[in-house]
Amino acid sequence: MNKIILTSISIIFAFNSIFGQTNEDKYDNDVKSIDAIIKAYYEVSSGSSQDPWEFERDNYIHSKNAHIIFLDENGKAETLTLDALHIESGLSERTDFYEQELKRKVSQFGNIVQVWSVFEVRNEPETPTNYRGLSSIQLHYGQGRWWIDSWTSQMESKKSSVVTEFMTN
Repeated sequence: MNKIILTSISIIFAFNSIFGQTNEDKYDNDVKSIDAIIKAYYEVSSGSSQDPWEFERDNYIHSKNAHIIFLDENGKAETLTLDALHIESGLSERTDFYEQELKRKVSQFGNIVQVWSVFEVRNEPETPTNYRGLSSIQLHYGQGRWWIDSWTSQMESKKSSVVTEFMTN
């Protein structure tokens, strides 16, 4: 009888530690440094078609009113909230998609950070491509952690050599 009670208590504690984790417990390491949050920024969007979306983690690294802006080659902006991006992504079929950061420049003044990040989009994690883009990511430090407030991305094209220009500077 004591064995059954001890086993039951052990199972309850195990489930509580696995399923009782808060987002802070699960994702706290993602927001401890600029390097950590940028790493998480790329990880939440990358994965195989079989991987689940990481919307919960993505919400955790972004501030509540974060904005996302995609620029086309002519400079036309499409602005979305993080929730709108998640809805759009969730309604689409997930494909193998990996973003690999190639180069980064960081400027920090007090609690404000501007990150310029060149990335490459891949269909397989280890196979380089020439499909590259540049993101401007704005962060702030508050409440003992880093937050992504907004980001703007533009892909390199025949009309826009933003990545080539950035990589040579």
